[in-house]
Amino acid sequence: MIIRNATIEDVKAVTEVEAVCFPAAEAATEQEFRERLTAYPECFWLLYDGDVLIGFVNGMATDEADLTDEMYAKADMHDPDGRWQMIFGVNTIPEYRRQGCAERLLRRAIADAKERGKAGLVLTCKDKLMHYYAKFGFENEGVSESVHGGAVWYQMRLTFEKDNGTGNS
Repeated sequence: MIIRNATIEDVKAVTEVEAVCFPAAEAATEQEFRERLTAYPECFWLLYDGDVLIGFVNGMATDEADLTDEMYAKADMHDPDGRWQMIFGVNTIPEYRRQGCAERLLRRAIADAKERGKAGLVLTCKDKLMHYYAKFGFENEGVSESVHGGAVWYQMRLTFEKDNGTGNS
């Protein structure tokens, strides 16, 4: 299995995986993915088993501290130098779930965000997944203002420690 960043050529595969992983009201459309992939392909991490896309994580970078519904629809809000890496979705096709695929993708996204000098990552999730993201260091900030797909979402944030002056971070 390999993890790589996306290109516009991945738009159909990404859209198909999203449709399998999220209810229609929550899933991004092919057009939304096309706009996102044009604006920030470096913020898409794809996991392939051979030539089969089995999962991906995607989002955008911004100076905004909170993930808003507007971000899903407006790819031009991406700021490559933004302080926060937003995570819009963590997708794994059903036959590969509970095998560590999402964990591999998240750890890569976290490492890349840290390497790029981000302050941390922000995501929203449903209550049943809060414990999962907590194991990566994400902290629950309470119910999000998001009404995406008509669901209740909780905002979670992973903040990287700042260098304390000792050279250790």
